[in-house]
Amino acid sequence: MQHIISGVKALYPRLNATYRFDQEEYKSQKCAPDAEGAAYEMSFNLTGEQCKELNAVCMQAYKNAAAMDANSKRKWPEQPLNLPYKRDDDKQGDWIGKAKLKGAYSGEVTNPPRQVDASRKKLPDGFELTSGSTVNVAVTVVPYNTGTLNGVSLRLRAVQVLELAEKQESEDPFTEVAGGYSGGASPVNGVEHDPFGLPPAQPAQSNDLEDEIPF
Repeated sequence: MQHIISGVKALYPRLNATYRFDQEEYKSQKCAPDAEGAAYEMSFNLTGEQCKELNAVCMQAYKNAAAMDANSKRKWPEQPLNLPYKRDDDKQGDWIGKAKLKGAYSGEVTNPPRQVDASRKKLPDGFELTSGSTVNVAVTVVPYNTGTLNGVSLRLRAVQVLELAEKQESEDPFTEVAGGYSGGASPVNGVEHDPFGLPPAQPAQSNDLEDEIPF
C-alpha cells in the first residue's frame, strides 16, 4: 500500500547516504549500503489529524495482510503491536512518525530515496535535506508478522522538499586568515526533470517484512 504524508516537518533526515547506529560512538555514522543495520531514514512531525489519517492507512494495510495470510499457521493479533509513530515528548508537534529504507534487501543494494524540489525536479545526488524543512513524504506501508513480532512500518520511497530550512551550523571559533588555503567547492545547482510520484515498489520478501521497529 502506497501513501503520501503531506506538509510535515523533517526531523533528523539521513538521506544523502546510508547510516547505522554506532554503539561505541553512540550516534549514527555513515556506512556502506550493505553493512549490517545500514539504512536511509528520517523522522517527521505529525499533527493529530495527520496521525489519525496515517493510523487509518496503517490499520487497513495490517487488516488486509492478515486477511491474505489467513490460511497460514501464523496468527495475526487483532491489533498491531508496533506502529511507525509515537507521541512527541518534546512538543514539536503532536506526534512523530518515522520512515526508513534499508541499504540492501536480500543482499541487493537499494537505490536511495528520490528527492525532488517543489517543482518535482530531481535534486542533485548527495543533496542534504535539513531538519525543520517542510516536505511531502512518499512511503510504502508494510505490515509484518514474524510470529513473535508484528506491526506496521513505513518504507521510505521519495521526499518532495517544499521549503528548505537553513542548516544549523556549530559556532565557528576561528577568524579568517589572509593568503591561507582555500578549498571551498562551488555549489551544485543543476537538476533534471523527474516527476514526483511513486517509483515502482520493491516486492516484500518473507525475510524483508521486518524493517526494524521504529524508535
